Amino acid sequence: MLMRTDPFRELDRLAQQMLGRTDGQLHMPMDAWKEGHSFTVELDLPGVKETDIDLEVERNVLTVRAERRTVETGDREIIHAERPTGTFTRQIFLSDALDTENVEAVYRDGVLRLKIPMAEEAKPRKVVVSAGKQAIEQ
Repeated sequence: MLMRTDPFRELDRLAQQMLGRTDGQLHMPMDAWKEGHSFTVELDLPGVKETDIDLEVERNVLTVRAERRTVETGDREIIHAERPTGTFTRQIFLSDALDTENVEAVYRDGVLRLKIPMAEEAKPRKVVVSAGKQAIEQ
């Protein structure tokens, strides 16, 4: 269901390292699985508000954008900060066998869950076998 290769991922990772950010800062950890006639994706987005998540489907590419905003510090002096802020983007390349018109998205406890059903034409179906000469002769 998922295309496992992303030719630009390594290039993007190298460019981000050159700019001083590590892959861990930009990465949205993801799990994906098929269950029955649907495909599920979960992305970890801790500290992101639901209103700061944007999903877009174009052809067979699902793009997830999320923004973790900087917390106002007031008079505090930041001693150490490892939690990245800014906009995170991840593209998921989907199979043509999925119905991208009916994607469901739920965000709870810092986890974005996407459920994508299989397209009707991609679901397994029974083929009727007929017996007799007429079927072959026609």
